[in-house]
Amino acid sequence: MRMGEVRHFDPEVQGPLRGIRVLDLSRLMAGNMLSLQLGDFGADVVKVEPPAGDPLRDWKDEGHSFFWKTYGRNKRSITLDLRRGSAMDALWKLVETADVFIENYRPGTLEKMGLAPEALLEANPDLIIVRISGFGQTGPYAHLPGFGTIVEAMSGFADRTGFPDREPVLPPLALADMIAGIYGASATMTALLARERGLARGQVIDLSLLEPMYSVLGPEAAIFSQTGKVKQRVGSASNTASPRNVYRCADGKYLALSGSTPGVARRIFEIIGRPDMNADPRFATNSDRVKNRALVDEAVGAWFAQRRSEEALAVTREAGATVGPVYDIADIMVDAHYREREIIVEAEDEDFGALAMHNIVPRLSATPGVWRRPAPAQGEHGREILAEVGLDAEAIAAALALEPAQ
Repeated sequence: MRMGEVRHFDPEVQGPLRGIRVLDLSRLMAGNMLSLQLGDFGADVVKVEPPAGDPLRDWKDEGHSFFWKTYGRNKRSITLDLRRGSAMDALWKLVETADVFIENYRPGTLEKMGLAPEALLEANPDLIIVRISGFGQTGPYAHLPGFGTIVEAMSGFADRTGFPDREPVLPPLALADMIAGIYGASATMTALLARERGLARGQVIDLSLLEPMYSVLGPEAAIFSQTGKVKQRVGSASNTASPRNVYRCADGKYLALSGSTPGVARRIFEIIGRPDMNADPRFATNSDRVKNRALVDEAVGAWFAQRRSEEALAVTREAGATVGPVYDIADIMVDAHYREREIIVEAEDEDFGALAMHNIVPRLSATPGVWRRPAPAQGEHGREILAEVGLDAEAIAAALALEPAQ
């Protein structure tokens, strides 16, 4: 299925972050999401991979590493066995030329490797060091392994997701890592701007998965501290607005609807032939509607159940309601808005000719992102990268040797 013009990679094209070198020693999602944001806008992202490669390469579907092809784009790869002195020497040369250093080892590991932030900043006082971990570099949980799954549970997210009579639901994707990666890119750009303005030189960014994940849950702490109440799971409904849910239509398809403002809620009641609800004190305010959410959903759901999804969508949109279909990826791939906005594009790929993936986001009018490089093979750019920092052929050969360390 073609998604329009294929994006061709051009390593010579320059983005707004040209001249910024990023050393990414992280593994799996959060660090790769962070460095992807920087690479998409022209930073030179150097993936420093262990001999076994970034484990993201092993997240495969039908034998293909689509995760790596998507999140490894606009990066270069070098393989270094940091147990070897020659490889560590090469890493230090890279540190001296870098602007950003990203790692996600368990707290304390970097120090044991001889790469403590103090040592890194001594070698390069202008270095921005991003330390990604599950729970942060300090605190009682700092030593715990920090996969996103555990953070999604401990942040309160899972407890709010799902239906009240069933188990809490974890997201089916690396949500905590994705959110942390985006926060991390923002923090990195803030640190680079502070450096450029002379407000600081290098600094350390302590980026946990937990705190960004918790931050998107809303005013949970304020509500609990003032009311003592713990919000309960409500499925696809909402604790803060009604009507708001997914409703099944006569053809088995679902539509999502939100009546978060009084005007939209009134229009919805009129659309479904229940103008009497607008005069009923049980539904007079949003708080009243939330309190009587079951009655609201019963009335709205009955109307949708009698109509096919196309008809229901057309009628509710025409009346100004906030409504949309529940899409799966097959629906997304043929949707006109996705196509016209080029939310999904095809990039050239050596295995498939072209491969669909998300476009560069966000969209900048004057300095847009760039398609510089496809996701690299492991270690593909090792010699090139080390030559750039002044190592001679002998030192390069020693640094890139992958035999077990003695």
